Amino acid sequence: MKNSKKPKAISLFCGAGGCSLGFEKAGYSIAYASDNNSQAISTYKDNFSTTKANCEDIQDIDFKILLKHLNLEVGALDILIGGPPCQGFTTAGHRFWDDPRNHLLKKYVHALEVLRPKWFFMENVEGLLTSNQGKYVHEATSAFVNLGYKIRLEKIYSHEYGVPQRRKRVIIIGNRLGIDFEMPKPTFQASGHIYRNGSVTINETIKGLPKAGESNDYIAKYTSNASSNFEAYLRNDATVVTDHYYSKLSGASLQRIEALKPGQTMKDLPERLQHDSFKRRANRRVADGTP
Repeated sequence: MKNSKKPKAISLFCGAGGCSLGFEKAGYSIAYASDNNSQAISTYKDNFSTTKANCEDIQDIDFKILLKHLNLEVGALDILIGGPPCQGFTTAGHRFWDDPRNHLLKKYVHALEVLRPKWFFMENVEGLLTSNQGKYVHEATSAFVNLGYKIRLEKIYSHEYGVPQRRKRVIIIGNRLGIDFEMPKPTFQASGHIYRNGSVTINETIKGLPKAGESNDYIAKYTSNASSNFEAYLRNDATVVTDHYYSKLSGASLQRIEALKPGQTMKDLPERLQHDSFKRRANRRVADGTP
C-alpha cells in the first residue's frame, strides 16, 4: 500500500513514539509529530525517520499553517492522537479555561477546532477521572462534545491487552462522523477485582532474552528461536538486542532484591527497605469508585 493511501494522523505530545507506533502498525501514516522534550524528539526521529517531528511547545504551533505544510484541507485529517497532561487545578467553567495552568488542554481543544479531524484519540492517567473532583474530565469532555464529537471514555487495564504490567489508563475517543462505537474487547484474560492479574506474565515476555551485558554498548545476540507466537511477535524478526545491560547494585537496592522472594512486591519488604515513593502511594486512595 502506498503511503499516500494510508489514513493520516498527527501526534501531539508524541514522546518517544509509543502511541505513533501503535497507529503505524494499524496502518496509519504519521504525517506530523511534536513534543517539547528534545530527547524524546531525538528518539522519535530515530524510530520514525519519514515523519516530520518538531521539538516545540504546543502553544507555538499554528495549526492553520501546519495544514498548509501538510497539504491537507480542514477536516481531511483522519485522526489526532495524543493526550495533554492533566495538571489538576481546581477552577471550573470560564475560570477553568482562562486559567493559564490549563493551557495544554485549551490548546488541544483549539487543535481539534482548527484541524477538524474525523477522529481523535486521547489517553491519560487514571487520575484524570478524579482530578478536581471530576471537574477536569467534565470540562474536557464537554468541550469535545460542543465541537460536535461523539465520544466514549473508558478506563482500560493494559494487562488485558497483552502488556505484562498492571497499568491503568483513561482513553477518550471521539469522532465527528456520528458513528456509534465501542472500545475493543480485551484480548487477554485477567482475574481479580482490584489488583487484576493478567494471563501474560513478565516471565513469558523476557524468558527468551539473551544474557545481559555490563555496559550500555553491549549488543546481545539471540541464541535460540522464539518459543511462542507471543515471543516471536515481541522479537519482530530482530536477531540482536540493544540496551540490554545491568548496573551493579549496592546498598538498599541490593538489599531489596536479596530480601524479595518470587511473587513478592515492595509491600512485602520490611518498612526500612520500602522506597519512599511506595510509602506515599500506600497512603493514596483512588476516589473514582472503580478498581
